[in-house]
This record gives sequence, structure tokens and C-alpha cells, in this order.
Amino acid sequence: MGVSTETYAEWLRARDDDELRALFSCRPELITPVPSDITALSSRASAPSALSRALDRLDRFALNVFEALLVLPTPTTRDDLAAAVGADVHGPLDRLRALALVWGPDQELRAAPGARQAIPHPAGLGPPIREAFASYPSDRLAMLLDDLGLDSVDAIGERIGALVEEAGPEARAALDRLAWGPPIGKVDGARRPVTLVTASSPIERLLARGLLVATDDRTVTLPREIGRYLRGGRVFRDLETTAPPLDGTVRNRSLVDRTAGGQAFTTVRTVEEMLDRWGIDPPGVLRSGGLGIRDLRAAAVRLDLPEWTAALLIEVAYAAGLLSRSGDYDGSGTGGRGGDALWLPTQSYDLWRLQDTDRRWVALAEAWLRMDRVPGLAGERDDRDRLINALSDEAIRASAPQVRRSVLAALTDAPPGTAPTVEGVYAHLAWLQPRRGGTLRERLVGWTLREAEALGVTGFRAAAAHTGALLAGEGAAKALLKVLPMPVDHVLIQADLTAVAPGPLVADLARELALAADVESTGGATVYRFTPESVRRALDAGRGAAELIDLLSKHSATDLPQPLTYLIEDVARRHGRLRVGIASAYVRSDDPAVLGEIMADRRSDELRLHRLAPTVLASRVPRAELLEALRQLGYAPVAESPEGSVVITRLDAQRAESAGHGTYEQARHAARGSGPDVSVITAAVRALRAGDEAARVSVPYGAPPRSPAAAMVQHLREAADRGARVWIGYLDQQGQASSRIIEPARIEGGFLTAYDATRAAIHRFALHRITGVADVDGSG
Repeated sequence: MGVSTETYAEWLRARDDDELRALFSCRPELITPVPSDITALSSRASAPSALSRALDRLDRFALNVFEALLVLPTPTTRDDLAAAVGADVHGPLDRLRALALVWGPDQELRAAPGARQAIPHPAGLGPPIREAFASYPSDRLAMLLDDLGLDSVDAIGERIGALVEEAGPEARAALDRLAWGPPIGKVDGARRPVTLVTASSPIERLLARGLLVATDDRTVTLPREIGRYLRGGRVFRDLETTAPPLDGTVRNRSLVDRTAGGQAFTTVRTVEEMLDRWGIDPPGVLRSGGLGIRDLRAAAVRLDLPEWTAALLIEVAYAAGLLSRSGDYDGSGTGGRGGDALWLPTQSYDLWRLQDTDRRWVALAEAWLRMDRVPGLAGERDDRDRLINALSDEAIRASAPQVRRSVLAALTDAPPGTAPTVEGVYAHLAWLQPRRGGTLRERLVGWTLREAEALGVTGFRAAAAHTGALLAGEGAAKALLKVLPMPVDHVLIQADLTAVAPGPLVADLARELALAADVESTGGATVYRFTPESVRRALDAGRGAAELIDLLSKHSATDLPQPLTYLIEDVARRHGRLRVGIASAYVRSDDPAVLGEIMADRRSDELRLHRLAPTVLASRVPRAELLEALRQLGYAPVAESPEGSVVITRLDAQRAESAGHGTYEQARHAARGSGPDVSVITAAVRALRAGDEAARVSVPYGAPPRSPAAAMVQHLREAADRGARVWIGYLDQQGQASSRIIEPARIEGGFLTAYDATRAAIHRFALHRITGVADVDGSG
């Protein structure tokens, strides 16, 4: 199929625009930046780093076909390649051609230049005999051939069977250990001189017969021809043409979707609860830039989550731009607290809270999918035995986003409702991407599976309806909306000062209830408990007693119990009777008896209070400490501004000035920024074609042409009318003359607009700088 071309660059040049666009879609690094022409593209495509990245994209079957091509003589045919592999290679060959790893027609297949250096031992085979013996000194090689009675090293390949038989069974066993790769072994004194007569050990008998080649003092190599003989002519022992199936527990698809939807809802609410708490009680930033292990554990306890789940939600919130460091962060990395820096919600968090639940979840899930941070590393130690903290740079791994996408893609390819094991997913990915492996990758696969389930990306570790849409980058919110649990707008308030939420609450009610009550337990239903402290928290946030009672009465499916009404009214009655200002601080009350009671209390001695007036006490401690101390004494003071008004404390009072990873909208945009845009690829192909054409343009020999001004302008107008190319002489601003091949477009205002074929660009030429014009064929 096709016509043979002489070089790799010419083969690339013969590709049509659609084929080039497909190449750049698969290998975007080839147009970063865009090469000047096709020749430059061929050099870049065959560079070791570019070849390595392209090979990383191959599945095991395609990689085996490519390695077989490297083993066979060059060029080879598709039929010979199929015979060597033992399978139909039509599909893998199409893939290899699309990646420009293989070029030429089916009867003259060649690997891209440099490919043999990229894979030193294709199919686990060593170098050809001639190449293996190239490192031998000429005198030693001559002695070896003379001892064997051969004229050249190629003759060794013709007598392999007899030589192996002569070496004996022990030597054959040593060869068999290297037969299926790697073809390199370690032997002491590998270069010691041996002959057929002096060889005593199995390795020496092999070296004396040229069946093993000493490449240095401790290394021997099995030549390719010997290896293929030992394999019985086969290139591969076991050829897997398809990925291992993803088997596992199968559950009802509807159950998987509903479970994932419920967990997605929980994820959104938990992140909101965490950031609301950090808005009023933020943790500090370590000097290394991370979150302290104590703060992580405290967050896990407050949210009733395992530490790894808390670390996951914290990292995802940071990646989504909802959390950032704020304050005086010095970044010295010397341990301890980072000055006055705090971990705070961002202004983007306030925008995020206004979105519907489905869109809020998509923002979190997309951030998780693209982030290079690995929450699973939090709490572990690095290779220097240093603790890896959440939100620190030590938790960054560049391969994490690619592994997450690969794992989710594998789950969506599994039969509906199937939850494969970690081992099954890893084996599947090892076939799809055999060159990408290692312990970290194996751990990333396990972490991705558990994190996807914790976030609601999957249900029971099986792909849900919205999993594929999330991968595609569109439609995830719509798919999730169908399986989200319907929020309820009521609770069951009981006489023991608890409220039971029979399901997920609507956002406004959930926020108000979290303000006025503490979560006691979670599960199928959430139990809240009202306490004096929780009621005072609502009053501190500006809620009135009547307002709070009306809210609870409106949303309670049962009558509001009297004990709760009494609790709210009792706390409200005492709330605000004391007001704390600045003296350092002062205490003011309309009831002098209350102040007298405080002064008489021996526990208030540490506050160093003294009476300024019947209704005013002064203190030398800061206002915040005075407020907390009075509350511990059983009072319910409120803060007072210098103007005498009550200072209302809100949960979202503190915000970071900017997000660590950009705003919420920027984060959503970045989630879809994987791979080059179609318009960018199209422009790159156009630029390559133009550059290639410019490189082939030959400027006529001799001095630039000269023409009278009037005749020159007329000549240019005629060339523009008929779309012809002309040769012009042009003076630059330094007065240097140059020759240009151009296609005139229009002349106006003393300028010529034309396509400059010698520079592959549109250019405006000043007419007074053009010295002359002639047709390209010289007839002008």
C-alpha cells in the first residue's frame, strides 16, 4: 500500500492535513513551539525525548508490534511483521503510523529514526551479532574466529545449533535464562581470554564459541540471533492482543448511581461545613507551606471522617480555589508556623456557595481530576524521613492527573455496575500503558479508587452515570442532578433538645441549623443537639430569640418542645447584658448588680477588673480574652464597637485575599484545558505548510532586479491581478539590499501588501524601498 519515499521527512511531508492534525492531537509536544518546517518537525519527532513520550502512549500490543519491527531487518513487510508477531497487525500499525513511529508503505515498513536508541533491547533481545562484537579488539576477534574456524562473525549465526550443542547442557541452561530477556548477565572476569581448549565453566564455553559476548569486565550479552534461535524463532513468549478483562463485584446500576449521588451531596456539604468553620477558626500555615498534622487531625475529628478523607477534601478545596493561605507567610520552609499566615476560605468560596449542588460538586470533582497533589501522601515520610503535610509541596506528583484519568477511563470501560479490584485495574492499566509503572503508580491506582468513591465520582467503586461525563468535561452536572438525593426542608425536633434531619437538608436550613445546634451523629439521618453554647453562637451571629424560634417552628414537623423554647429564651435573656469594649477592655451593663456579682467572684481576679462607674468595669486584658473568660464564668457577654453598637460575629467573617490556584471560574476553565485546541492544531499545520513552502523557495541568482519606478508599480499591479509570483529587490532600513519572492496582493498609500514566500509571512513593503521587479522565470 502506498509509494515508497526516500526519507522520514519526505514521508511526513506527504501526509495530508488531516493526518498531520491527527498526529498533533496525539503528540501535542511536537507543536510546542511550532517547528519552522517539515524537516524541523521530523527532527523533533525523532528526538529521544519525543520518541519516549510517544512510546509511553502505546498499549502492550502496539508496543510489541513496534519492538518486533525493530528486531526484523529494515525495511520489512507487513506480512513478515505479522508472521513474527503471530497475529494480525493491521490495527497496531495504523496506530503506530498515526503517531509517526512507523513510516513507509506496507511493503517497506521502517521505524522512526532514533527508535532503536529509544528501545535498546526490543522484545528483550540483545543487539545483532555484528553490533555486539563491535567492541572487541580486532586481534581478540581474529583469535576467536580462528579458534572456531570461521571467516566472520556472521558465520556464528549460521552455526548456532551446532555451537549450542557443543557447549553442553549446563551452558544451554545458562543461555535459556537470558533467552526471554533481559539479554544481559553479570559475570566476574567476563573479558578473560578463553579458547575452546581452555574453557572450563559453562560461561567460558559460551564465550569461547561466541554465543555470549563480553561487553565489559562484568557484563555479558546474548546476541539477537542466538536469542531468536533459543526462542524457536518466536519474538514473544506470550502475546496479549487485548487488555485483561475488568472483572469484579457486579451491582445494580441504579444502586451505584444513587450511592454515588448521595456521596457527592455529602462531599459538597462536608466541604462547606469545613470551610465555614475555618472561616472563624482558621488553622495556621506551617513555614514549609503546609497544614499541621494536629490541624488535620482536628478537622477529621470535627467532620467525623478518617484522616485520609479529611486530607482529600482539604486538598480538593485548595485545588478548586476555595481555600488559600492568607496573612504573613514567609515561605522559609524551616518548620513551625509561617508567621501570621492562616488557611482561609477565599472570596471564590462565597461564589461557589451560591451555585446549585450539582455545579458545586462538578467544580470539586474537576479540581480533583486535574490536580497534581496526592492527598494519600499526607502523614507519610519522604526519602529524607521528613513528614509530608497536607497542602505542602512535598505532596505534589506530576503523574497523578494522568493516573486518575486512566483509572476512571478503565472503570467506564468495565461492564455496567462492575467494581473491579485494585489488582485488576492495575493489570488493565499495565496493558494499556506498559511503559508507565512502578510502586508509586500502583499506589496512585489504589488511592484514586478510594478517593473517587469518597467524593461520589463512583459508587461502590463502580462507574456511575456521571463518571464518563466528568471525564469528557461536559454534561457531568446534568447527569449528577438525576441521582442527587432530594433535599428536605424539615426536621423532627424532640423534647430531649435534639433535632433529627430525615435526609439532606436544603442549603439555607442546613446552614441555620449548623449555626444553632451541634451535629451529634450522622448516617441515614443527621442528629443535631441544641446546647446553651450553640444557641449563644446563633445569637452572636445576629439571630434574635424570636427569629430563631420562628425559624425552628416553621421547619419542624413536630410542635416545638417547651424545653427548647425555654432554653432559647433563657440564653437570650442573659445574652448581651454585659458588653465588652476596649480599655484595654471594659465591661458595661445596665444592671449594676451583675457587675457587683462579677467583682465578688474570686475567679475574676485574673481579669484585673476595677469599677469605673456603677455600670462600667475596666480590665487590662485584651477584649477577646475578656469575652472568653466571662463566658467561662457562666455569663453571655457580647462585643461592643467604639460607637456602642453590638459587634456581630459571622461565620464567614475572614477570607483570604486570593486563591492559591486561581479563582473558582478559572479553576473550572482550567479543568477543560487538557490538550491543544483544534484551532491551534489547524493553525500549526498551516504554519508548517507555509514554512515548508518558504524553505523550498529558491531566489534567483544574481543581483536584485532594478526597474523604473512607474514600470515597477505597473508590473506589481499586473502580478496582483493575475496572482503571480515576482522577484523584487528591497532595501531595508539600514540600506542593505535583499532579494524576495513575493505574491502581490494590493498597492495603496505608498505600500505594497504581499505574501513573502521567502519568509512565509504577510508583509507590507514600502514602495520607495523596492529597487526593481522581475518575473520569477526572469522574463520580466
